Amino acid sequence: MADVPESWPVESSEDLYRTSLPFALRADRVRHPDGPDEEPFTRVVLEHPGAVVVLAVDEADRVLCLRQYRHPARMRMLELPAGLLDVDGEEPRSAAERELLEEAGLEAADWAPLTSAYSSPGITTERIHYFLARGLREGDRGDFTPAHEEADMETLWVPFDDLLAACLDGRVSDAPVIIAVLTARQRGLVGNH
Repeated sequence: MADVPESWPVESSEDLYRTSLPFALRADRVRHPDGPDEEPFTRVVLEHPGAVVVLAVDEADRVLCLRQYRHPARMRMLELPAGLLDVDGEEPRSAAERELLEEAGLEAADWAPLTSAYSSPGITTERIHYFLARGLREGDRGDFTPAHEEADMETLWVPFDDLLAACLDGRVSDAPVIIAVLTARQRGLVGNH
């Protein structure tokens, strides 16, 4: 049981929004490959460079969490260090290392991939790569200066089992947090065994 790569013919594509930002919105006119007589149909696609999420866990099984205002949701959300794959040629693991350092001032000695998942494949190309980071130590952020929402971000250490409970009972609603926590727990990498 697995997803299968497939690409239906695109008759035309129209940019609805495209700037220097790493995101764009386009409308594709798609045709079913087995239905040459069928009319093409339109699908709107949010182009996204992809992202990384880091489940950073210390020696006491506490998770580094962030509280950050998210304007579209109109909420201050409990999140994990995360960021875009917006540096040309940067591999997901390197981006995860960069984001952990920028957002938390931490480096990790041990890295393990947890999973990769599409956020909402019916509308966006965003694929998020999840990592578990251990062996944490303070790092040098260099000249990185948080701005906008990141400048108002709070950091906190949460026991893994408490975070798991908050994911399961709905107190935490950020999908990447839930995916990272449940994957790490199910694989027996963190939490009560």
